[in-house]
Amino acid sequence: MNSRQELRFGVLGPVEVLKGNVSLDLGPRQRRLLLIRLLLEDGRPVSQDTLCRDLWPTDRPTGAASSVRAHISRLRAVLDPVRQGRSTVLVSGPAGYALKVPAGARDTTLFEESVSRAREALRNGRLTAARQEIDAALALWRGEALAEATEHAFAIRERTRLDGTLQDARELQAAILVQQGETEPAIGVAEGLVLKAPLRETSWALLMRALYAAGRPVEALRQYERFRDMLATDLGLDPSPQLRDLHTAILRHDVVVLGTPPPADSVTAASTAPLTPGLEFTTVCTHPDPRNTDAAPFVGRHEEKKQLAALLSAATAGRPRWAVITGEQGSGKTRITDELSAWAVSAGFTVARTRAGQALSGNRGISQTCPTVQLLDALRQDGKDSAEDEEARKDPLATVVDELTQGPTLVVVDDLDQAPQGFHRLLRRLAKVLREAPVVFVCTLRNPDAPVSSMLLADLALIGATWLTLDPLTADDVAELLTARGEDAGPAAAQALHRRCEGHPFALAELLELPPERRTGPEAQVPAAVRNILHARLVELPDPARTMLTYAAADGEWLDLGLLADVQGLAPDQLLPLIDAAVTARILVWDGEPGTGGTGRYRLPELPRDVVLGTLTPSSRQIRHAAFARELAARPGADPARLARHLRAAGPMAPAAAQR
Repeated sequence: MNSRQELRFGVLGPVEVLKGNVSLDLGPRQRRLLLIRLLLEDGRPVSQDTLCRDLWPTDRPTGAASSVRAHISRLRAVLDPVRQGRSTVLVSGPAGYALKVPAGARDTTLFEESVSRAREALRNGRLTAARQEIDAALALWRGEALAEATEHAFAIRERTRLDGTLQDARELQAAILVQQGETEPAIGVAEGLVLKAPLRETSWALLMRALYAAGRPVEALRQYERFRDMLATDLGLDPSPQLRDLHTAILRHDVVVLGTPPPADSVTAASTAPLTPGLEFTTVCTHPDPRNTDAAPFVGRHEEKKQLAALLSAATAGRPRWAVITGEQGSGKTRITDELSAWAVSAGFTVARTRAGQALSGNRGISQTCPTVQLLDALRQDGKDSAEDEEARKDPLATVVDELTQGPTLVVVDDLDQAPQGFHRLLRRLAKVLREAPVVFVCTLRNPDAPVSSMLLADLALIGATWLTLDPLTADDVAELLTARGEDAGPAAAQALHRRCEGHPFALAELLELPPERRTGPEAQVPAAVRNILHARLVELPDPARTMLTYAAADGEWLDLGLLADVQGLAPDQLLPLIDAAVTARILVWDGEPGTGGTGRYRLPELPRDVVLGTLTPSSRQIRHAAFARELAARPGADPARLARHLRAAGPMAPAAAQR
């Protein structure tokens, strides 16, 4: 195989040329721009005058032509070092210079071919193959396309085209994830898409489909309203007929149009046998539901399981109980309520579920009706339309109470903080009137401080509701999960995995989908779903906060506030609002020291740090390390090891004065 065939060219990020697994040194920026300019011509010659004009659009130096010839000569030496005679890679002729590169040696070609194969596989229903192809395609992106040529006119057209193909690919990725039932990652991808291109209707349609498939139809409808308002405000337009049809299909649960199953029905009672008052639920709660064979092992949450089991036991004795479960997105709220539902079914409970105030079970699912009808739809299993129930119309509250007291009942209210005020008022009334009933209400919410829920939560506190906050999993929980999966991993591996995911159940589950050697250590990867979620959080930050994070990521895990401010030329009162924004976005965390009255340090965890670093080109990283090296070198008593680390990472940008 000759040298030309071994070369691989990449422009989906900073320009690079690989020979085998070795990245070739392409030299200074103008030489790299010259390579990009020739690559864009796809083997067609470019005249010397055109190259001079494109490389120096303003203030062209007098020796521009000589510089082009010198750069061409050095590029030939790098790309075709063992040639005999004239180069067959970088050729010259009367029309100018041309780069002869096979199509298959370009990352853009590989990307577009993988996307095409993924689209064909999805069309043929081969979801696994489609997922593999789209993941391989997106993995080729190392940053912004043509990153070093963003300010040059010759790159605008190709950069725009590549950005469009990336958007198409991510939309395809979201569609595949929805079809595979991985709705939360699909939502993360779709949310990132609408943030990047807020007027692109296809991305909004995918977000609506993903939310519906995740059992969140109310949110899907809200996203439609959000997009419709944006179109009307910005352009004076209405959504297309196709998107309006999708909106109608969600309202009607029209699976033919949606192409996905409706949100999962609530679990119904497995047995109607009467329960003994005070039944002990320990056995039920420690054995998994045999029907849930595909679920990952449920580990940890021992205290939470004990308290929830006690609620079910109390309900069998006719004592209504309420519980509130809080935790950020991905903390495991849905999983623990799924487990609770399975335990309740095994014990003969009727289980009803609502999400954001809309029924996920019963008869109608989502419909534009009152909260009472929604709760009745969730409770009833008879197939009748609660909206047409004459008794419910006459006395809706009494009808709901009658349904709740028919037998042991578990009502799971997911996403309480996203439910409308009317649903909160209904729950407040039920909390006051239910005094003797075999009922358990379990409400989950992300934000307990949301104003919409404040009155209900205050009422529940007065009647002694159980309050559970889902903290991160422990290192022992991670070790237990690895053992349950049959993985022979020692304590060190469990500790490293726990440190990387911060005990976050969703991040842990995504990491476990990777090969063991890719989860932690020098070859560790960031799972695509996690990366998309973190990218979406970064996009929402103001530019100065994102810049601050790039410097923090270059320095390490723990933030040195004084140093971080100095390398950016910021005063402390300018830095702290940026840090607060990153903490609010759940990128940075504050680690308080126990018993010290509020002292502690800010920290950039592993996964967010890797994502932030991934947004930087190699030269951008080197610039940041060089800034730290200069500042540390000027500080008496600076840690020599820390200075040496930054000097090494700065590479050619390392300040000479700091190396003495």
